[in-house]
Amino acid sequence: EPLSDTLFNATSLIAAGLSVALAFRVGLFNIGGRGQITVAAIFSAFVSLHFPLPGFAALVAAILAGIIGGALWGGIVGILRARTGAHEVITTIMLNYVAFNLLVFLLKSPALQQEGQVNPKSPPIPLDARLPTLFPGLGWQVDVGFLVVIAVTIGVWWLLNRSALGFTFRAVGENPHAARTAGIDVGNVYLYAMLIAGALAGLAGALFLSSPSQAINGLSPGFDAARLGVDAITVALLGRSRPLGVFLAGLLFGALRAGSFDMRLYVSIDLVGVIQAVIVLLIAAPPLVRALFFLPTPTGFRFRSTKKAVVTK
Repeated sequence: EPLSDTLFNATSLIAAGLSVALAFRVGLFNIGGRGQITVAAIFSAFVSLHFPLPGFAALVAAILAGIIGGALWGGIVGILRARTGAHEVITTIMLNYVAFNLLVFLLKSPALQQEGQVNPKSPPIPLDARLPTLFPGLGWQVDVGFLVVIAVTIGVWWLLNRSALGFTFRAVGENPHAARTAGIDVGNVYLYAMLIAGALAGLAGALFLSSPSQAINGLSPGFDAARLGVDAITVALLGRSRPLGVFLAGLLFGALRAGSFDMRLYVSIDLVGVIQAVIVLLIAAPPLVRALFFLPTPTGFRFRSTKKAVVTK
């Protein structure tokens, strides 16, 4: 059961971490995961509640709606950066608040509010739009979403390391001026990157909302998009913006969160936040020390020994 809880908590976190990591590789600081996840949940819940489909089609439609919602919200940032030069940090922060207030507004309107409910709260997500658990009958939380995340991690790895689009992403991330000189449309690259990053964050929001433990509660202003959006940045940093590293970092943070619910009887749950902060500090410490003391960045070059080998008879 603890391992199942770890995988469940890591599922949406890995998808959101891949969103931040992909943007990092292009030189963009996508801290709008909270807004993209929130809009994805809005799209997913709206489709599930107002366009009920039979069987497995309802789940597919809900997840696709979340991906589209996240991509659209991330695409706004990409368009602003590509066409006006607006910095993505400012626009993503502003859009986070816009998304949250949009959620509150819709939860107070017939679009999402549950009938007969005074509080801003949506009905539970229909059963057909919920992710099936991997081990039914055992009461474990891990669901099919974890298998989806494994496939998405492989897909992002292929995109960044084996595709032509991934090459342009990495080229722009290394040096946008050189990439522009080489004929790459940097503005379009920023737009494509934010569309894909928003889609990954949207997948995280849709998977989290469709998980059985969350679907029964529906949507509310307390939807856990803020934690996912913030933790995704830490996961991407810890994973060095590499898909496999993000996957392993997501498992680590999933284990920390799963263990926090058991240890809160003995110590404060805030200890998990302290551990995560220490991890980020240790990651950032080497560049910080080099900047403070003007030390060169290590290149991995080593001098070879000039001594000749002595052959003994």
